[in-house]
Amino acid sequence: MARIPEAELTRLKRKVSLELDSNLAWALAQLVKRISYSDCRSLAVDDRETQQMIEAINQLQRALAEAGYAPR
Repeated sequence: MARIPEAELTRLKRKVSLELDSNLAWALAQLVKRISYSDCRSLAVDDRETQQMIEAINQLQRALAEAGYAPR
């Protein structure tokens, strides 16, 4: 699976903050754990957008894990 070049991600980065209660954070962590490539591909207009979705989900998973929400 090809990744978006880091230079392109850096150029487009924006900080997003979100405050959730624990139940919502856990539910979101479960959702991003379960979303698959095929789910994203079915919603995206092309392969590039699919890859962007997957990368965004991966970053969201990392942020949730750092906050203590990392379901197995």
